[in-house]
Amino acid sequence: MGIAAGMDEFSASARMNHYELGRHTPDYQTLKRIAKILRLPVAYFYAETDDLAKFIVLFSRLKKPLRETLLEELNQSILFGGDK
Repeated sequence: MGIAAGMDEFSASARMNHYELGRHTPDYQTLKRIAKILRLPVAYFYAETDDLAKFIVLFSRLKKPLRETLLEELNQSILFGGDK
């Protein structure tokens, strides 16, 4: 995957290993390339909870009209008592 993300073939495996273990953090451009390979939105990698990460993935896969409808529904729910 590291090579596909544009890393040097001799260091790609080690770099990816460091990212996976949390020893280093990829810069934003590298993270964008990794996200593209994995077909995930970059925001997925910044989610603080598993639920939020799942929501980001599912939301990103919706067609635009459905995303807009969902956002409106969520907004209405929160504005009019969705926190009960």
